[in-house]
Amino acid sequence: MDPNPKKFPILSYVMSRINSNLPQLGTKTLAGSDSLQYDVEQPPIPSDDSSSSKVAGPLTEKMPHLNHPKVLASMTLAVSDVAQARSILQTLGDRPDHEAVDTARAKIAEIEARLSKQLEDIVLAPRPDGVDRLQWRSQQAEKEKECRQAAEKEKNIYKAVVQLDGMHEAYEKLLKDAEERLVRIYDSAAAAEGHPEDSVPTADEEVNEEVVGILQEALGKGLERVELPGRQLRFLPEAFGKLHGLVVLNLSTNQLEVIPDSIAGLENLEELNLSSNLLESLPDSIGLLLNLKILDVSGNKLKALPDSICHCRSLEELDASFNDLTYLPTNIGYELVNLRRLSCHLNKIRSLPTSICEMTTLRHLDVHFNELRGLPHAIGKLTNLEVLNLSSNFSDLIELPDTLGDLTNLRELDLSNNQIHALPDTIGRLDKLTKLNLDQNPLVLPPMEVVAGGVEAVKEFMAKRWIDILLEEEQKSRLEENNEAQTGWLTRSTSWLNGWVSVVSESVTGYLGAGERSPRDPYLDQQL
Repeated sequence: MDPNPKKFPILSYVMSRINSNLPQLGTKTLAGSDSLQYDVEQPPIPSDDSSSSKVAGPLTEKMPHLNHPKVLASMTLAVSDVAQARSILQTLGDRPDHEAVDTARAKIAEIEARLSKQLEDIVLAPRPDGVDRLQWRSQQAEKEKECRQAAEKEKNIYKAVVQLDGMHEAYEKLLKDAEERLVRIYDSAAAAEGHPEDSVPTADEEVNEEVVGILQEALGKGLERVELPGRQLRFLPEAFGKLHGLVVLNLSTNQLEVIPDSIAGLENLEELNLSSNLLESLPDSIGLLLNLKILDVSGNKLKALPDSICHCRSLEELDASFNDLTYLPTNIGYELVNLRRLSCHLNKIRSLPTSICEMTTLRHLDVHFNELRGLPHAIGKLTNLEVLNLSSNFSDLIELPDTLGDLTNLRELDLSNNQIHALPDTIGRLDKLTKLNLDQNPLVLPPMEVVAGGVEAVKEFMAKRWIDILLEEEQKSRLEENNEAQTGWLTRSTSWLNGWVSVVSESVTGYLGAGERSPRDPYLDQQL
């Protein structure tokens, strides 16, 4: 929610100065309200705080005009909308995860489809005999109104989720626009002082000639492998889509910002390396690479993977690490059934989709250094998983599901740098586990002296604890069964006795109290 200093350095710096400079700049001028609180990512930077000056030092050394009061005042006014939007989002809460948004959209579509059917039934309903036409129309209109109101009320909760997601997305764009505004303001100030920014060098034309030459050679010889790493490429010619026989394409460590849709023409491609570029998105046409087995898009600026990537059902290895991902496609686990290795570390992923539990062929899962708050409960279905890295999710990851003990083939488990207080009792069942990292966790269970004994000591402790829990539950169950058996016998006996006494009591009462008012039952006078 806060502007990231690495991604939005000037914006983060300006917002960090707002609190310390409010008396000089004026709160009302900034936001139109005295009560608006500017809670920012970086602490205020007062002029006499030497340690704070060190934080801003590298940026102000590179951009000295940031210290000019007029420049700072102008920039502060330019980001008032960011401060207001951020304050609103803090009240509304965190951005919902991708799966929750997809579910909400599906629910809205389901409600609208049901409403459409209801309205159709109302329109096509025959008018009963004897009912006035105008009266009938009025009744039907009222029914239609009620249906629409009920549907709208039902949709509200799901629309709120979608709208909140949209607000967060708009806020991300707002941050980007604000940073660009601040850059323009600074450039204008620098130009006025006679210090224009250095121009950015253009792409080397010789690189384009080299690419064209390789492309012509590939078209002529029908090459199966093209290696173009580290060529400073800024764009990929559309003609690459005509290399139908290409099996391996390496475009790593370039400056590509866009991959053309024509890449779908590489119908025989099995390995695609796009790592260490400047990509902010992948084309939807990538889903047409049905033979793709290895895809490396690490080290880019991807905010999301296209849903169409789920169509690459031959995919065995996917590396999307070092990006800006906040989620994975909802259906990724249902479609990529052959995936063996998934690396998504160093992103901002808050939750894994439940469908990931369907990747039964998965052997390596690395999601360290994200913002994970937990694992799907069905994670135990990944019975072929051998390596699981959940480290460095910091304050977000505080517990793990008991189903973790079902990962019977797990050999390596890294849980370091989290906030886990207790391991699942079932972890002692991981017989093949040989590497376990629990560093930097406030562990209470198992005790730290057990952790110090290594993985085998932890497994033995947790296994014994698990057996004790099972024995305790079994004893409790038996005790309940015995109590139920005894209580049941006593209840049945008491019920029978009460019934017998009731019958006898009624008979005696009838015999003694009837007197002359009722004839005496001859059955009672019989000699036994």
